[in-house]
Amino acid sequence: MKVYRRGMRIGELAQRAGTTTRALRYYESRGLLPARRGGNGYRAYDEEDLRLLRQIRVLQDFGFGLEDTRPFVECLRAGHPEGDSCPASLEVYRAKLAELDAMVARLSEVREEVAGQLARAEAARDALAGAGGGEPRCELVRAEE
Repeated sequence: MKVYRRGMRIGELAQRAGTTTRALRYYESRGLLPARRGGNGYRAYDEEDLRLLRQIRVLQDFGFGLEDTRPFVECLRAGHPEGDSCPASLEVYRAKLAELDAMVARLSEVREEVAGQLARAEAARDALAGAGGGEPRCELVRAEE
């Protein structure tokens, strides 16, 4: 038997989820958060909505786009205890890992390029100093204002 505490209004849900009411309205417009209204016309939320929001927020903190969170939210809505227990969620994880692996590979390439540039620059400086030129002096000259 599901026991709900009194319905939450949008401000309370935003506070408990660590987000803004504007973000909640956006999630609602994107179909990620249910749009229910109480008898007074105000948006009404419950603990399940908070659970959905926490899933969205965790994934976004990890760099997932808002649309990437959809399979996780749908998995929770389907009654699964975790948002990542459905095949579509696992596929999003795989895609994100592939994206991260590509970024790490590119950063490694850039790091090697910068390390190579530094090694060439230090060799050129050392060659200049060995030829009697001493340590190069480099000063910034400010234009007169």
